[in-house]
Amino acid sequence: MSHRKSIIAIGSITLVSTIISIYSCKKNNDASSSSVDPLSALNLPSTPYNYSKPTLPAYLKTPGIIGQDNTPSANPVTDWGATLGRMLFYDKSLSINNSIACASCHKQEFGFSDNTAFSSGFNGGQTTRNAMCLTNARYYPDGKFFWDERAATLEDQTLMPIQNSVEMGMTLGTLINRLNKKSYYPILFKNAFGDATINSDRISKALSQFVRSIVSYQSKFDVGRGQVAEGADPILTPYPNFTAQENQGKQLFFGPQINCAHCHGTETFTAAAPKNNGLENPSVDKGVGGITNNDQQVGQFKVSSLKNIELSAPYMHDGRFATLEEVVEHYSSGVQANPNLAPQLQNPDGTPRQLNLTADQKAALVAFLKTLTDLSITTDVKFSNPFK
Repeated sequence: MSHRKSIIAIGSITLVSTIISIYSCKKNNDASSSSVDPLSALNLPSTPYNYSKPTLPAYLKTPGIIGQDNTPSANPVTDWGATLGRMLFYDKSLSINNSIACASCHKQEFGFSDNTAFSSGFNGGQTTRNAMCLTNARYYPDGKFFWDERAATLEDQTLMPIQNSVEMGMTLGTLINRLNKKSYYPILFKNAFGDATINSDRISKALSQFVRSIVSYQSKFDVGRGQVAEGADPILTPYPNFTAQENQGKQLFFGPQINCAHCHGTETFTAAAPKNNGLENPSVDKGVGGITNNDQQVGQFKVSSLKNIELSAPYMHDGRFATLEEVVEHYSSGVQANPNLAPQLQNPDGTPRQLNLTADQKAALVAFLKTLTDLSITTDVKFSNPFK
């Protein structure tokens, strides 16, 4: 009997030890798993990249350029805010079937535009307009977005494709629930906004901060502009890093004979208001007029920045032009009469202004436009996909 009790006692001790050992292992495993940094699966630095204070040249810090900046005081660009925006921009879980991200239609290698006339949505449907280039989006002076300017602010714009039935097909409630289930998003929202609350307002603000951080200031044009001596005319002065053809194109672009600068004249190469550029008559797509119901705005469209224009083909709201040569030819010989044609494209008698450029002039303009290419935008890791 005593021997049997000893065996039972030994067995009990062994069982308890086994249970304790299993519990300890489980506890250690739980502690180990909880210590894993949720951000480690992402291509993010421990200290965020500099989005808020880019080293802009002096000519992009003048009162005129600062006055173009559409950044609202309630949503300044911060390093952690733009980091969160970068995550959201590349996250396919923003679409209902996890197939489409903002970056699917605004691709870094194309200056954050699409290389097709129309983009594919989450279910294979096609958009009705070309995806606009996002380079220098913060410098659209009127602050409105989309080709037809239906979004009053960039903050409004960022949520619209997410909810669009063709593009991403998502509801904001579903999106918020989905983001809350990912271990890294509460941390990123806390870093950006002070606490882990995830809501649509913060989603739009973070996306807007990332988009506004995509500023071009390292193109061949910018290098040449920076070499102009203080007090010298930056338009008339030839740029020492330009070829003779590129300098000729610069003179044509800014000079009185052609003066593309009427609509793209600041050093951010943006325009202050939508324009009808004589693509057709009558206007097939009503553009801004279709939103405002103003007949005088029918056929008007937002004018995007020309920075990275070489990378953002095809061109125009409907992607009708495949090359820069075709674009230049339109302004040389193809501008159509239209009741709402931009004044800059009219002769004094109201007829369309045809520039009738020579072959050399056309080639020079194209050469100049290519100096606006900023490959730092297409290669900088801080604008790239953060998902490994």
